[in-house]
Amino acid sequence: MVAMFFSEAGARPWTWEASPSEHKKWVKIEADFAMSSVNPHASGILLEEFLSIVRKKKEVRLHWNEIRHIFTAFDRHYHGYLTLEDFKEAFKQVAPKLSERTVLDAFREVDQDSDGLVSFRDFEYAMNYGQNEAQLL
Repeated sequence: MVAMFFSEAGARPWTWEASPSEHKKWVKIEADFAMSSVNPHASGILLEEFLSIVRKKKEVRLHWNEIRHIFTAFDRHYHGYLTLEDFKEAFKQVAPKLSERTVLDAFREVDQDSDGLVSFRDFEYAMNYGQNEAQLL
């Protein structure tokens, strides 16, 4: 299993390759998750149920890839994390009228472990914040 992410046209891709044992582990986790929504007392799964599970999984993967793409575009130096300067530059492009104080406050809020860097995990959490509640509406 190889994952490849690009930030901008012509930019250097970031890749990660899972070992066969890691791949097997992730396939089992995904299969267990998918099957957890199926009636455990049924002797099988209907095609419609299977297709619904696959559709949901695909939607989640597309959303994750969008978040990864945005993060990588903001990570101008390909460090795998965002610095305050990366954050300021990104906000300058997407919301140029925000005050520097607001950008600093946003950075501190997104930096979950307060290490002065925004990891992809921090960024993903911020991008997904409130999504579950919004889907219930």
